[in-house]
Amino acid sequence: MAIFLTEESKVLVQGMTGGEGMKHTRRMLAAGTNVVGGVNPRKAGRTADFDERAVPVFGSVREGREATGADVSVVFVPPAFAKAAVAEAADAGLELVVVITEGIPVHDSVAFHAHAAKKGTRVIGPNCPGLITPGQSNAGIIPADITKPGRIGLVSKSGTLTYQLMYELRDIGFSTCVGIGGDPVVGTTHIDCLAAFQDDPDTELIVLIGEIGGDAEERAALFVRDHITKPVVGYIAGFTAPEGRTMGHAGAIVSGSSGTAEAKKKALEAAGVRVGSTPTETARLVLAHLETERDVSHR
Repeated sequence: MAIFLTEESKVLVQGMTGGEGMKHTRRMLAAGTNVVGGVNPRKAGRTADFDERAVPVFGSVREGREATGADVSVVFVPPAFAKAAVAEAADAGLELVVVITEGIPVHDSVAFHAHAAKKGTRVIGPNCPGLITPGQSNAGIIPADITKPGRIGLVSKSGTLTYQLMYELRDIGFSTCVGIGGDPVVGTTHIDCLAAFQDDPDTELIVLIGEIGGDAEERAALFVRDHITKPVVGYIAGFTAPEGRTMGHAGAIVSGSSGTAEAKKKALEAAGVRVGSTPTETARLVLAHLETERDVSHR
């Protein structure tokens, strides 16, 4: 089992013929992703060659969907074209759109999220690494060779920390890892992923990675308290960030006591989430919990 992305997913890549699109499409194909086509109106009817496989290029998302049955899009287009790209995918009826592009104006993100929601399309991102169901499919830029299939579900604002936790817990493995992005406005939230992992029978434990700024982690803590029965382990990036300074992601800004790592840590711990002080300690908390559960089940 997995959430949002499986080996059955058929993926279109918007912006596939650009430099980043070509590079990461090649990596997605190597990971086993069923990439069925790319989209570029100026190169419609051609093919893009990836090692020994040729992938067709379509003039529009709708054309690609009608020809291939695609249900997922990964967006690599420049920021100025991202709003139109997401709207096009939603209008074509795709179920999931993964927006890798960074630097998208917030008002554009607000507009395409609202449009996608009306069409029933889930958006992950923008400014995110995408998501991976190890051994099945990889939609985005997450390295596919640093972990394996397993029992942990991971949702993270940070791309780099997504990779680090995947690597540190590689011996256990993951059901699905979702990088939701760190912009002020994102489509899929911590809460959306928590709910999906709760319903996934093959996810035994959930890892939640947040960062300073906003109140997404506090809201996630309340959701964990009220709706999640599976164990949750967390980490908040930014304990040493100076007050009032934007750090990294566009949403990571602290004002007074609001949005601090310490405030988020307290909220999560009040909901029963064990929170590590470093990524490595977070991984150790996961391993310790699984070991304890294993010992209890053997008694």
